[in-house]
Amino acid sequence: MSDDLVRRARAWLAQDPDPETRAELTGLLDGLPESLGALRERFDTRLEFGTAGLRGELGAGPNRMNRVTVMRAAAGLAHVLGPGAHVVIGYDARHKSDVFAHDTAAVLTGAGLRASVFDSPLPTPVLAFAVRHLGADAGVTVTASHNPPRDNGYKVYWGDGSQIVPPVDAEISAAIDAVGPVSELPLGSEWTSLGDDVVTAYLAAVTALPIGEARRLRVAYTPLHGVGGDLTARAFLAAGFEAPVAVEEQAAPDPDFPTVAFPNPEEPGAMDLALGLARRIDADLVLANDPDADRCAVGVRLPGGGYRMLTGDEVGALLGEHVIRHTSGEDRLVATTIVSSSLLGRIAAEYGVRHAETLTGFKWIMKAGPGLVFGYEEALGYSVGSDAGLPVHDKDGVGAALTVAGLAAEAAARGRTLLDLLDDQARKYGLHATSQLSFRVADLALIIGAMAGLRAVPPVELGGRKVEAAEDLGAGLDGLPPTEGLRYRLAGGARVVVRPSGTEPKLKCYLEVVVPVEGEVAEARERAVRELDALRADLAAALGL
Repeated sequence: MSDDLVRRARAWLAQDPDPETRAELTGLLDGLPESLGALRERFDTRLEFGTAGLRGELGAGPNRMNRVTVMRAAAGLAHVLGPGAHVVIGYDARHKSDVFAHDTAAVLTGAGLRASVFDSPLPTPVLAFAVRHLGADAGVTVTASHNPPRDNGYKVYWGDGSQIVPPVDAEISAAIDAVGPVSELPLGSEWTSLGDDVVTAYLAAVTALPIGEARRLRVAYTPLHGVGGDLTARAFLAAGFEAPVAVEEQAAPDPDFPTVAFPNPEEPGAMDLALGLARRIDADLVLANDPDADRCAVGVRLPGGGYRMLTGDEVGALLGEHVIRHTSGEDRLVATTIVSSSLLGRIAAEYGVRHAETLTGFKWIMKAGPGLVFGYEEALGYSVGSDAGLPVHDKDGVGAALTVAGLAAEAAARGRTLLDLLDDQARKYGLHATSQLSFRVADLALIIGAMAGLRAVPPVELGGRKVEAAEDLGAGLDGLPPTEGLRYRLAGGARVVVRPSGTEPKLKCYLEVVVPVEGEVAEARERAVRELDALRADLAAALGL
């Protein structure tokens, strides 16, 4: 048994202000040597602070989300910002989110900074909006987004209202490393409590998005036990729509997410209750937010009955063209990520609008350049703007849901659907079909080995298409910052990107084929399915997972 491990655990215990994690850690120390493995798991590594902030399982120790971890992060942020800086703090309804938010405020004010804290759980995009609206220097939101119930997280925004990027993350991380015992930190108790005024301003901003004039639409909706339900209903009513009909079992915030295996609308089964509600009420549209409401999922009614969930790329292409059509200006920019469909670039070229590709994550989309009116990532994240610009410099599931509803209502008023609009795009730009292949692992070494194998033996053909270029994203291609990943450009405009997830123990593969539409769109879609299946099979074999 390691004396150093026990020493570090006891030092942590001595500074921990939380009776729950103190009891957990005391039990592990009392249970030695049988509990040695559990203790090592908590203390032999730590949660790393990066551009995504912190995210991990709740529990005791530096490799868990807890009050000590959060207070250390707040102290590091305070050091980088300096006394007098103003920080806005929000939180969702997960376990301990409110506690972590108030601990952050106490540490910041104790260090001489000003803090403004929302007085109730709210969606992440409201916090991102509030940073700019209040002229703050930074923002913090306590959320684990769509992670499992046992997780929580800590996300930091800078004064422009977007998530931090290097080198700020490294500066904060280094400052965290220098923090001593949190029991010795000076704590303040005077901060500003934010009520509904900021929320009202946010609603005014999103209802001014290019929604159009049509309002006749029946929507089935779920916030997936998260914090988006009330705000989404308020946004729809403020814009002149009927409030969406919410899934009753998932309408109220519940940190245990009892009806879903993973509270992520992309996960199998997560949308079952919403789709069931849509069938019962004959909804025109199905909408969902993830638990912190920064993402939006969209489902549409099929002509023969039933419903189909749209992909993030399909929604991104529809919203992108809609925003371009409803905004003006000589120097507009739309942006998406290297793992998203190339269709947005084709649309932008058609309208004479600038287009940019960025690394994955909205923190990079928001840095795409001046004139940005729309950005999206395939993982159901969208930031919709107008002639006045982007109200939220991050993904916004509420604003996106409202704009999709406006687009669907506008189409319905002409006797059309979102599916018809997708077919129009396929005929005009070619069918850009995308899919994913993901491998969730218990041992991250498997991902490292798979990436090394692809680099050692690059594929020369995938899905019957010649690999025309194999690009290592770690070299910082196309002026992008280096990142772990590989991109393959295939014959016929097809693309494959392979990268480890930044937030989960997954290897993620993004596939795209471009199929010309020479007859019926349905025939092109069938061909695309076959080509994506062939790509998926060959890539899985090459990865060996």
